[in-house]
Amino acid sequence: MSQTHDAYYVPHGSRWPIVGSIGLFTTVIGAANLFNGGTGLTALPLMYLGLATIAFMMIGWFGTVIRESVAGKFNKQVDVSFRMGMMWFIFSEVMFFGAFFGALFYARMYSVPWIGGEGHGGLTNYFLWQGYTPSWPTNGPGNIGGAFETIPAWHLPLINTLLLLASGVTITFAHHALRAGYRRALLIWLAATILLGATFLYFQVHEYMEAYQDLNLTLGSGIYGSTFFMLTGFHGMHVTLGAIMLTVMWFRCAKGHFTKNDHFGFEAVAWYWHFVDVVWLGLFVFVYVL
Repeated sequence: MSQTHDAYYVPHGSRWPIVGSIGLFTTVIGAANLFNGGTGLTALPLMYLGLATIAFMMIGWFGTVIRESVAGKFNKQVDVSFRMGMMWFIFSEVMFFGAFFGALFYARMYSVPWIGGEGHGGLTNYFLWQGYTPSWPTNGPGNIGGAFETIPAWHLPLINTLLLLASGVTITFAHHALRAGYRRALLIWLAATILLGATFLYFQVHEYMEAYQDLNLTLGSGIYGSTFFMLTGFHGMHVTLGAIMLTVMWFRCAKGHFTKNDHFGFEAVAWYWHFVDVVWLGLFVFVYVL
């Protein structure tokens, strides 16, 4: 049974952690079979079943937390725990993207020059890749995936940068409207943020289609293709999750779940969205421009 103490709220036993664990396990087994050429029920259907289980878990678990919050079961100490949890989550996301940015930096600044004969990699170049001229972007000395072209930074990537920067402004206006008690303005600015995020995703899908169909830039285009799609693809996934969370916040705001002084659910999503904006700025500079 749930208990409410003066210092902290202790929730009842929950089935959602075990449901999430089963969903993750099922997803990994299905994906592993798919990537290794598996077919039938042990590959794609199993992975989709796992993903559906994870989605079911997230909807149910967040719904439980929302109901507990609306019922007034969370005190200030729980609010502090939520804030610390969100901070650590964003920190883990920083480390996640930091690993991919690190891979991009290492490949570009060290591995490719070494294969080309610079530094201590001269012997490697002499015995394995004679005549290879290091340059960036590259699909490696093996010309993996064939010749490709890069996506111009000052077209769709620039438009997407402006869209996300604008969304950072609109979510801030929405936050100020919430703190001021202007629900109509809150809903308008929040809807604008969702629309900007959705437009960003539309242009990114268009960019991917152009890359595959016209530029021959794919996930298999050597080190550049793999780092490009891993960084931009994972960022697009985060924008998708952020847009979904913003949509949930819109409905919660419309129902009056938040007050001027009690709205951490909204703040957490706003923090996440600002983080997504900052990551994209790094992507735009280090992947598209430089």
